[in-house]
Amino acid sequence: MAGRITPAAGRYGGRSAAERQAERRGRFLKAGLDLFGAGPGYRATRITDVCRAAGLSSRQFYEEFHTLEDLLAELHLYVNDAAQQAVLDVLPQVRHLEPIDRCTRLFRAYAAGATADPRHTRIAFVEIIGVSPRLDRQRLDRRARWIDFLCEQLDDAAGRGEIPPRDFRVTAAAFIGAINGLMHDWAVGWVDATRDQIVDELLLMLLGRLQVPDEDEEVDG
Repeated sequence: MAGRITPAAGRYGGRSAAERQAERRGRFLKAGLDLFGAGPGYRATRITDVCRAAGLSSRQFYEEFHTLEDLLAELHLYVNDAAQQAVLDVLPQVRHLEPIDRCTRLFRAYAAGATADPRHTRIAFVEIIGVSPRLDRQRLDRRARWIDFLCEQLDDAAGRGEIPPRDFRVTAAAFIGAINGLMHDWAVGWVDATRDQIVDELLLMLLGRLQVPDEDEEVDG
């Protein structure tokens, strides 16, 4: 069975159809977050498992999602949005800081937003990998947004004369790739480290790159 079924309209139990639908959707999302992020994982989960965990029927599931992949896609966007919001909340507070301190605060905010809930970490860095071309595109689109954001921060610092100006896109792409790779390996248990150790190691990579002199300013020995 596939396809979305139109839910009944009208008020019931003092709640509108839209309110009842939002509540059901939230229950399915919570069930998916638990099953994909803390339970058997996306590939070992079936729609019946989600329905059982949500306490709802398969008919109600299809009122909200076409497929189980749709649920994973929405959860992936949700956990990315949570990390993004954590960064945006801190951004106005750090604009006046020097680049090293600014990048440190922003990255720590991102790490807290991405890893405070282990379910978010697993969905963002593990469960989404290799599911389908569609979700690969979604994942890479979100990665591209983070690359653009980091480039904007570094370009801004260069524009203010705080660091030498150059094309930061390779640096940003390498750093975002390192985040995704290391977070994946940490989430699946291939790297034995605390979250703080992971964050500190990634910060060393970024801050070390910012402190490298610009090639045009290096003096031959």
